Amino acid sequence: MEFIIEHQLNVMLILSGICFAIAVCGIFSDSSKVKKHYLFIMDMAAAIMMLSDRAAYIYRGDTSTIGFWMVRISNFLVFFLTLIVIVCFNGYLIELLRSNNPTRQVPKRLLINKFILLAGVILLVVSQFTGLYYTFDDQNRYQRSVGYMICYMIPLIVWIICISILVQRRRDFNRRLFVALILFCTLPIVGSVAQYFLYGISLTNILVTLLAVFLRVVELDTARYELEQADIREKELTARQQESMQRLFEQTATALVNAIDAKDTYTHGHSARVAEYSKKLAEMKGKTPHECDVIYYTALVHDVGKIGVPESIINKDSRLTDEEYEIIKQHPSMGVQILSSISEFPELNIGAHYHHERYDGKGYPEGLKGEEIPEMARIISVADAYDAMTSKRSYRDPIPQQKVREELVKGTGTQFDPEYARLMLHLIDEDLEYQMSEREDIRKLDEKNELTVTEYKSKVSEGILLTPYITTITASVMSDEEASGAFPAPCLILFDSLDGRVHTDKKEKKDLNYFEYGEITYDLKAVTAGARKIQTQISNKGSEKIRKQGDFIIEAVRIDDHALIRIYGRKRSAEFIIALPDSARYLYIGLTGEHCRYTDIDTEKSEKEAPADYIPRIAEKISYIAGAPTGDIPNLQIDGYRYAHSKGIVIKDGLSISFHAKCLPTARLVWHCPCIDIFCSDNGKVNGPNFRDLAFMRFDGEFWESDPGCHADLNVKKTDSFRGWEDWKQFNRDGYDSTVTFRVEDNKITIITSNDGISVHNVATLTGIDRPVYAALTGDQVTLTDIRIKQAAD
Repeated sequence: MEFIIEHQLNVMLILSGICFAIAVCGIFSDSSKVKKHYLFIMDMAAAIMMLSDRAAYIYRGDTSTIGFWMVRISNFLVFFLTLIVIVCFNGYLIELLRSNNPTRQVPKRLLINKFILLAGVILLVVSQFTGLYYTFDDQNRYQRSVGYMICYMIPLIVWIICISILVQRRRDFNRRLFVALILFCTLPIVGSVAQYFLYGISLTNILVTLLAVFLRVVELDTARYELEQADIREKELTARQQESMQRLFEQTATALVNAIDAKDTYTHGHSARVAEYSKKLAEMKGKTPHECDVIYYTALVHDVGKIGVPESIINKDSRLTDEEYEIIKQHPSMGVQILSSISEFPELNIGAHYHHERYDGKGYPEGLKGEEIPEMARIISVADAYDAMTSKRSYRDPIPQQKVREELVKGTGTQFDPEYARLMLHLIDEDLEYQMSEREDIRKLDEKNELTVTEYKSKVSEGILLTPYITTITASVMSDEEASGAFPAPCLILFDSLDGRVHTDKKEKKDLNYFEYGEITYDLKAVTAGARKIQTQISNKGSEKIRKQGDFIIEAVRIDDHALIRIYGRKRSAEFIIALPDSARYLYIGLTGEHCRYTDIDTEKSEKEAPADYIPRIAEKISYIAGAPTGDIPNLQIDGYRYAHSKGIVIKDGLSISFHAKCLPTARLVWHCPCIDIFCSDNGKVNGPNFRDLAFMRFDGEFWESDPGCHADLNVKKTDSFRGWEDWKQFNRDGYDSTVTFRVEDNKITIITSNDGISVHNVATLTGIDRPVYAALTGDQVTLTDIRIKQAAD
């Protein structure tokens, strides 16, 4: 207690300084004008009260003239300013209640407080002449009088009224402000009781000042919080408005697209697919999310000009005449006219206007060339061409994806921007399940997983591709209804074609490289066609999993040039080992038969590959490199995409690799050619320890980076000796000698080669690769023989 008495003058001085400072700071707060006024006056009054209380202690007992007046004035100010602080608090509380809940009236008790406090001021003035509250002795020292308790009772009544209102209206305040207000009312009461017994300590005045500071801090923090919440609400409102505008725009764009689809029954969904493909290409190029969205919507309405083209032309089921084609060529200009009025999205008409421009300048309507064509239009052009080829048209079925890929390769640098054509090719290579296509059920199983076949092979399901992952097919088969109970004769067709479907038309067979290996009939017999051999083993033991007559299970797997098919019935089963003519072609199973109805068809693939020796070999592997000259490393027969690799060769400046290349008899596409892998690993082997696949180059000019540490720059030119892609494929089938040279400068590897008019000068820029980099020969359906390696120092 002695410590407090000794240092209370310093405490008073510090508190007065804090009150002055916080009063000035409060002027710039975000509180309402009325609340700021009340709190400013409260803080100033508390600051002056502290200085007055301090002066009263300093001049206590000073009998000089200055001491005489200072003691009287300072004591009066202490009592008067205490009432002013309470008056400001009462007014602040009224304003809080009005602003926090305008629908409720302010309690009348707070108005009564005003009269009580006015009475307190009047009594204080009267006490100056009557000595009601205090007097001064001969030594000029303050002395309490008999009416001293009255000056405590007036604030006490006001505090109690305020407390009752705060408790009643507590829901109108946030938690922190409510606590501050309750403390402001209760602590002075506690302090007043304590000060009655602790004479000589200004406990009540110090508490009131501290609480005034605390209330100001809470008010500032509350104002900041309310401002933040208002800002959040404003942002949320803006976001909702933007979302609403976005939805309105999407609905408008969708309405335009639906209008196009309504006119052209054969391009239903075309615009939406082109938009998805365009967005994927933009993402692969590293565009921002906003840029990708802009490209998406631009692509979505790229064909809006077709609204102005007559339906008779759009839906014509044969090739267009020259006059009709000229009318079709007007749809980009019509699209610009339709979209130019949408000022908020000026980019929209770019796709509509320029998506038929060609990279070589032979497109329309402006005949722009190369990068003169806006980038968005170059993206949409690739996506548009891809979807047009993979979708059904009135005059043709969808083109198989492998053929589409070949057309993109052929059009790279002529019809299409090489960079975006390359990215689209990469999308195709990743689309192993052919999801990037018009999703239409063409000779597929219907939604009930059923297939009905009346006449022999009149319908065949879409092919089920066999891979090293065991495929399990379950189904039930019964007589078709039209056969009036005729004995069902299910059948499996083993085949390959570019579109994974069975074909009977001669032209389709040729165009789609259709090849039939054989059939497995209902009586578990095999009919060999293109397969080298089919070995059959029949057992009279069926599967315990089969519960009823007509159900069956097929397990099928293909490893290299052999396939294994097991068929389980209720009482019988059979195993068929098929020796394929090569490892290059695909193998599909098609469900068909005669007078049969398949139901409950389901397919499932295992998650792990079957072991390499899972199928017993019944025929020797066909070799196309037997007897060929051997160079520095073993010859390679590559039956499929990167099926085999040469050993790794360390890449140094001046490295030269020469070999004789020849496509396999099954090769049919542009990229059935030699390839080079650029990689690093601990043992210099592809897929070795710590293997990193850096880049991959095909001799048709394609070049891919496969690792973030590598950037591939494509530089492929067609020289005057290039006679066209069909001649180039024949050149590869005939066989040729090739040489690949490597140039190394710092972190750049340049790969140089030339073959039948295709000049390749591709550059791989490596980053963060601090170990040897290797090259390995590989390819797709090609043989590489007489491989010679020459380093610069050799």
